[in-house]
Amino acid sequence: MAPVPATELFSLDLADEAATVRLAEDLAALLSAGDLIALSGNLGAGKSTFARALLRAFAANSTLEVPSPTFTLVQTYDLPRLTVSHLDLYRLEDPEELLELGLDELVSTGAALVEWPEKAGHLLPSGALFLTFSAGHDDDGRHVVFSAREAETAARWGARLERTIAIRSLMHAAGWGQASRRYLIGDAAARTYERLHFDGASAIVMNAPPLYKLAGPGETPSYGEIVHRARTIAPFLALTTELRRRGYAAPEILAADEDRCLIVLEDLGTDTMVHDRAPIPERYGAAALLLADMHASAPWSETLPLPGGGSYTIPAYSRRALLTEADLFLDWYVPWRAGVPVSPDFVPTDVREEYHALWHKALDDIAHAETGWVLRDYHSPNIIWREQRHGVDRLGLIDYQDCVIGPLAYDVSSLALDARVDMPHELERHLVDLYVTARRTVDMRFDPEPFHAAYAVTAAQRVAKILGLFIRLNLREGKPGYMAHLPRMAGYLDRALAHPVLADLNHWFHKRIGG
Repeated sequence: MAPVPATELFSLDLADEAATVRLAEDLAALLSAGDLIALSGNLGAGKSTFARALLRAFAANSTLEVPSPTFTLVQTYDLPRLTVSHLDLYRLEDPEELLELGLDELVSTGAALVEWPEKAGHLLPSGALFLTFSAGHDDDGRHVVFSAREAETAARWGARLERTIAIRSLMHAAGWGQASRRYLIGDAAARTYERLHFDGASAIVMNAPPLYKLAGPGETPSYGEIVHRARTIAPFLALTTELRRRGYAAPEILAADEDRCLIVLEDLGTDTMVHDRAPIPERYGAAALLLADMHASAPWSETLPLPGGGSYTIPAYSRRALLTEADLFLDWYVPWRAGVPVSPDFVPTDVREEYHALWHKALDDIAHAETGWVLRDYHSPNIIWREQRHGVDRLGLIDYQDCVIGPLAYDVSSLALDARVDMPHELERHLVDLYVTARRTVDMRFDPEPFHAAYAVTAAQRVAKILGLFIRLNLREGKPGYMAHLPRMAGYLDRALAHPVLADLNHWFHKRIGG
């Protein structure tokens, strides 16, 4: 018996083939492991056009060969983000033949597009999204109905579809409605980015759904809330406006949907601070001087206006936040290093208390260090090099929404001990000296000694956090790529701990984990 979707989600009229392609790109943007999209409709209704466009968009390759699987029944594409299988069941004589194609296995590890799903009968997975194509009001147009078998499936797909269609609507509001969408990158959080292309120009979409729910009375705050991670796009909007007002190259906001946490941004470019996986010293030097310029131009307001009204107050980098981040080292890196499963009870309470006491002492020792805006992830992935610009405008700034008020030395250590690039010790020292010299040139009262102490403490705290975070991203979120950075980060930790202000912590780390 042919599957009959029971719940209609909505329908769309597609004016022409270009509109069909744009719809395919909108669905390609949300495709993930476990998804099955079933394409129904008569011959020539637009199913193959849609499937071809989706696969090309997902592969970010507009010339990808997408042969019809009418005779092979299944064509599989091993793409960088995900394996996607394209099935055409038109020649299927018995639904049981579907078992031989291994559809369940294909969907369990990847995603699938299935044309003529009616041939599969009851064997088609129940979580499928159905798109039924039919002729539109004119020869070029198409009508498509979205539906699902079960109410739960319809609700799950409906939320995802609403978001990707909302992105297309925001693109229209920004003047980019006809643009093609291509996945750009996803970061360690839930944010994803797309690059839009139209008429030789490009823009960026930031898709940043709220990261966590705020804790209610009597509830324990999440890690993100404790460490002051940006929950919505409000911090990004406020910080961007202020950075641009002060002459720094943050991206122009082309359109924003604050309720859905979506933004269309200026594309600052693709050139980086790195060549062949090695830092380009001149560019890192320019980035160090930008920090010096920013830090010398105080005061920077802690409360900023929001474009739509209201205000945003940058949180303080609280002691609780700093210790909670440092605890990632105990909770994730230490068990991993010991070769045992991660467990909240692996590190004894007395050891944790000793660890906290040593961090309290180190942080007390830099309590009088200069404070201000800490962009927090000021390193190569978030700095765009713009060769044709001049001064601070050469450096495009992104991903600063987690900004806090804390020791200014933090961003200098983030740059000079870049988590993604091997930074020679000589280059690290050069960048720090460059920063200090630039600060003293502007203000001879700038004291290098407390700065160097703050640099060491913030560097050690950041590295300890990242060592734990990379293990967590691997074990809990299935992102093993971060593991390649561990040896570098361990070396950075040794550098930071060498400062006398961290003598006690240095002893603790070497006693507890060796090295």
